[in-house]
Amino acid sequence: MSGLGDARRVPGDDRARLAGLVERVPPLDAEEAAHRDYVRAWIAGGAPLHRVRKPDVPKIHLVSYFVVVDPLRGRLLLVDHRGAGLRLPTGGHVEASDADPWATVRRECPEELGIEAAPLEATGTTPFFTSVARTRGHGPHTDVSLWYAVRAGAEEITGWDTREFAGIGWATPRQILGARPETLGPHLKRAVRRLTAITGTLGG
Repeated sequence: MSGLGDARRVPGDDRARLAGLVERVPPLDAEEAAHRDYVRAWIAGGAPLHRVRKPDVPKIHLVSYFVVVDPLRGRLLLVDHRGAGLRLPTGGHVEASDADPWATVRRECPEELGIEAAPLEATGTTPFFTSVARTRGHGPHTDVSLWYAVRAGAEEITGWDTREFAGIGWATPRQILGARPETLGPHLKRAVRRLTAITGTLGG
């Protein structure tokens, strides 16, 4: 629902804010550096940022992933995404009404998992990873994704959005890194390496 704050927002300010978020994520490797350059050019070029019609209008649009971390057990939550046919973190498309990509996380976390979005202390409410990926399934398009981390114990998640997910499961970083690449989102392993390096507490 639009409010006074939404009315005062200026599209150019949204682009500047998004560009600033991207700049705060140092590239993990040459691939992420290339992705960051792509995202920089995409933002600066004035193309639409947000999806306006499912599944693929415009062909390039912004997504927020949020990796759910159980800090006590050192495990991450993955979902079996029906549309992609892959194991992925939870996430959602950033809408024009969202104040920023973290607002997307706050909206989607209760909708998809029934919990509030509590930021992981090590990452806070800023992204820790950036990726660009071509999607699979109906209406292929390109997701420009900012990755966030939230914390929740396994016992807190008792349900999920069964329309989007065939199931959910917890895994250690080592298990994810050892999984067959074709079963996972294309950049998930690299994101997990980055998150593990940031926290220093997810090994196992």
